[in-house]
Amino acid sequence: MSIAFFISPHGYGHASRAAAVMEALHHLDLEKEFEIFTTVPEWFFRSSLSGPFSYHPLLTDIGLVQETSLKADLAQTVARLDSFLPFQKAKISEVAHFVLGRHCRLILCDISAMGILVARHAGIPSVLIENFTWDWIYEDYEAQCKGLSAHRSYLGGVLQGADFHIQAQPVCCPTNVHLTASPVSRKPRTSREKTRQRLGIPPDALVAMITMGGIPETYPFLDELRKSEDIVFLIPGAGREGNKTGNLFLLPHQSEHFHPDLVNASDALIGKVGYSTLSEVYWAGIPFGYIARDDFRESPVLISY
Repeated sequence: MSIAFFISPHGYGHASRAAAVMEALHHLDLEKEFEIFTTVPEWFFRSSLSGPFSYHPLLTDIGLVQETSLKADLAQTVARLDSFLPFQKAKISEVAHFVLGRHCRLILCDISAMGILVARHAGIPSVLIENFTWDWIYEDYEAQCKGLSAHRSYLGGVLQGADFHIQAQPVCCPTNVHLTASPVSRKPRTSREKTRQRLGIPPDALVAMITMGGIPETYPFLDELRKSEDIVFLIPGAGREGNKTGNLFLLPHQSEHFHPDLVNASDALIGKVGYSTLSEVYWAGIPFGYIARDDFRESPVLISY
């Protein structure tokens, strides 16, 4: 028996949470195999999963089109939703036939509504995993962008059809669900000491990690950081592997170092407040200097948590 995962490609937070669930399921049953449907790059799952899986590039969700990691483009979001929704019956039937051909008997969705329709067509159960859903996000933008209203209503109806519903803290819109879970994140694989040793960071150094949620960024303030010589700054997505200059460790977006290991090796983290970053910081037990997204409805909930 295999389990299919339909994963929203909006950022890496949904993929990170789905990967954590897959790892937990793998440890419960080492023979369990996963069929992953998403456009999140395959390398992300190669670096996150220890169990067997197959990757199927499929656009399962639109979410929000981002201008930058902090700013959404609502007009482009509506344009892409207009060409994506409602889901075509022929496409749902095609994917359902493929899922059954891969011996899948369960579909988990984070937070892709497509997977729920595919499961219904295939006659197998679906599980929705979320801390927010897109209809809840779109509701907050309707005053600015009327074109979202129809898509919000449609997705809300589809999402209600999930057979099982799990919410993961911090929950944005608590409702009557089958399970409310603690924050879900991938677990570190390497000890704090070992990770620092691999990076060449002294065990007693003060380390501050700066991240914008796994997205490559240009950081204009690096010269200012160099002045704080008593702090080591670890910055994924800002350079090449092993690019160390003074007290700055600039790592590439796709690094050989597992991201939760880097968080676990840090004394504090500064970055965009997103679900996966918050969850990893929560379990690492380190301070979080957060950058809020004023125009994103999830942000105040994460900050409050």
